[in-house]
Amino acid sequence: MELYQYIGGAPTIRKIVDAFYPKVQAHPLLAPLFPEDLTPIMEKQYQFLTQFFGGPPMYTEKHGNPMMRARHFPFPITPSRAEAWLDCMKSALEDVIPSEEMRAVILHRLSGPARFFINTEE
Repeated sequence: MELYQYIGGAPTIRKIVDAFYPKVQAHPLLAPLFPEDLTPIMEKQYQFLTQFFGGPPMYTEKHGNPMMRARHFPFPITPSRAEAWLDCMKSALEDVIPSEEMRAVILHRLSGPARFFINTEE
């Protein structure tokens, strides 16, 4: 079974995204990287996470190959920003996913890409 199905599919992915972005907006290291209106970014994140966790390839169908490192390259992603992103995601997962084990699996899966996007030193 794909992780997507195991965690509850589309409704759970939507809840994760909805819980995550207010935390990003409130974070002093992350907020400056994002526009005031997060609606389009939230939709893209929902599409990407759906695909990333084994659901339908929504992101690729609408936007082409994710090429996420290249898409993040214009933004200064430092090691501390990557860790801040992961901390916000950890907090969002705590709000949405009851199972500590499942939260750990999801966070581990996201940790590699988050750190791979680092393109600037502190």
